[in-house]
Amino acid sequence: MSTGTVAKPSAAPKKAGRRKLTWPWILLIVAAGLVLFSLVRVISGADDLTSVGQVSGALQLAIPIGLAGLGGLWSERAGVVNIGLEGMMVLGTWFGAWAGYQWGPWTGVVVGLLGGAIGGLLHAIITVTFNVNHIVSGVAINILAVGFTQYLSNFTFGEAEGGSSKQSPRIDPITDITVPGLSDWLMDLQQKHWFLISDIAGILGGLVTNLSLLTVVAILLVPATWWVLWRTAFGLRLRSCGENPVAAESLGVNVYKYKYIAVTMSGALAGLGGAFLAIVSTGIYQEGQTGGRGYIGLAAMIFGNWMPGGMALGAGLFGFTDSLKIRGGAENVHALLLLVAILLVLAAAWQLYKKKYVPAVIAAVFAVGFFLWYALTDQVPSQFVDAAPYITTLLVLALSAQRLRMPKADGLPYRKGQGK
Repeated sequence: MSTGTVAKPSAAPKKAGRRKLTWPWILLIVAAGLVLFSLVRVISGADDLTSVGQVSGALQLAIPIGLAGLGGLWSERAGVVNIGLEGMMVLGTWFGAWAGYQWGPWTGVVVGLLGGAIGGLLHAIITVTFNVNHIVSGVAINILAVGFTQYLSNFTFGEAEGGSSKQSPRIDPITDITVPGLSDWLMDLQQKHWFLISDIAGILGGLVTNLSLLTVVAILLVPATWWVLWRTAFGLRLRSCGENPVAAESLGVNVYKYKYIAVTMSGALAGLGGAFLAIVSTGIYQEGQTGGRGYIGLAAMIFGNWMPGGMALGAGLFGFTDSLKIRGGAENVHALLLLVAILLVLAAAWQLYKKKYVPAVIAAVFAVGFFLWYALTDQVPSQFVDAAPYITTLLVLALSAQRLRMPKADGLPYRKGQGK
């Protein structure tokens, strides 16, 4: 009987996953974006696109959204959807202003943070302990926060000197930081409007000019969140509650405790964003001043794929387009038409390279449309200018939807011991 070698069946080919962006690629994308923005600025003549004032304004507008997004990230990483971020921001604006005009801005920051934390704790009690639908709870908190602050305003701000039932007295500002010498040099360089060099100078200048101390604290919270949630045992346990709470409980994790911590922290961060709005952005509490930023923060978190860095990028994008609307208005947004057209041309070329002809044709058609819109007009309608930040957010979310992966147990009901 002859023996032969039996060939082992070949292993099934592994599915090619999405490549993770490495730092060289990230830096290359950032450099390409800078070159593209500089090109659009030179062609359109919209020199305010990358000015010091534009970058500084964008940063200030992005901070409240980023803090709300960070709050949503903490909550959803533990498995609790937090639609109530808007209401928690409202609580932060009111309590921050109430304490700030009486006892100073930093006291206002702390009390605003605590006001948001109370909203987060309420959301945790409703969703974790009583297992109420997370969306219903969040909407209820939003409505409750608006009614509650309106009621309080009538007999607090309404009776205070310089206040009314719809706004607080003026709050003392928090100290701003400007790097002497460097700030002026970068501003002079930016005002020369040189290709690329002036754009880099404008961006760097915006980061070292009139920077509030609270802005620095808020920026540092992004890497701090990443370190706590992805580099500590505490963060691992918290994230396991959002991925598989039954398995986490079987390993001895107190799922309820971690959900409570995460959702309360979520409210505190949203409250801090609200306090920032009242104390740093405007120096006064005004009814309705959050303007849906809690919802935009939630959108920034989704765009960022439930990661701190991506969330910060989404918040920065909204802050940038919102700042364009305020500084230069129609001229700046008109220049964005050219930017969108160029991006669509690049998208069409990429789809052709991947031999996806239908998406390539669609992108090319839209590119022609935006080029014609830019070439045949001098400005865009005022309604479009006002809606530009929101349209940008929706477009970015739509284009990035295919790569998103939320925590597996996010929003799902959980009862202690349900795996037994």
